[in-house]
Amino acid sequence: MTIPFVSELRTSDDTIVIGGGDGGVMHVRVQAAELWDALRVAAPESASIAAVKGAALEKFFPDGVALGDFVVKLRGFEILNENESLAASGVRNGSTLLLSRRRRRPVK
Repeated sequence: MTIPFVSELRTSDDTIVIGGGDGGVMHVRVQAAELWDALRVAAPESASIAAVKGAALEKFFPDGVALGDFVVKLRGFEILNENESLAASGVRNGSTLLLSRRRRRPVK
């Protein structure tokens, strides 16, 4: 698959590559709502949402953060089963996954 235009918009130069699995490679954009930052991920269609979420959070928060504190949204709706593959969750080549905190944090 070719790299879609949307995955090149305001992303860092690095692409996170999640290897292994069957099927073609999907290029998705992962955006962290609170950080106003985005990155590119290249993963097989059979990769789980949890694997993409974990790799993205590791890049966004190098000091570590609890995976359960964040939800993944696609087209405005939370993906409830993060163990499903990208293809089974409705993710297409060029989709944007939004990472958002599960609970709102107070402003200090």
